[in-house]
Amino acid sequence: MTITFDGISIAGSGMQAYQTWLDAIADNIANINTITATDEVPFQERVVEVQARNPEAGVAGVDVVDTAVAETDGRLVYDPSHPLANDDGFVVAPSMNLEELMTDIIVAQRSFQANSNVLNRARESYERALEIGK
Repeated sequence: MTITFDGISIAGSGMQAYQTWLDAIADNIANINTITATDEVPFQERVVEVQARNPEAGVAGVDVVDTAVAETDGRLVYDPSHPLANDDGFVVAPSMNLEELMTDIIVAQRSFQANSNVLNRARESYERALEIGK
């Protein structure tokens, strides 16, 4: 039975970690076009840090240990008509890549689905084991 419970714990913690990652990616995508003045800090990409639990302590899976920001200078964009443009016509945009973010969101979604499938299979296995014991 321990294997079944470990499977539920591991898959459940994985789902929580991937949900946190999906939330961070969605926030990054929503702010990819956020413009700031050159003397301001641009939107900083959110990154999720995950750490494996200690299975010897009796708890398997992963934990989100931090949702940090990737401190970057942003990228200069020439847009002299923007109200935040400096005297040279530049503004600052976040230095995030939409293609990478879209790839990350697909990976996170598929990984969440895989963990969900594992959780369902472990639950079904546990339910069948209970039926055998009747």
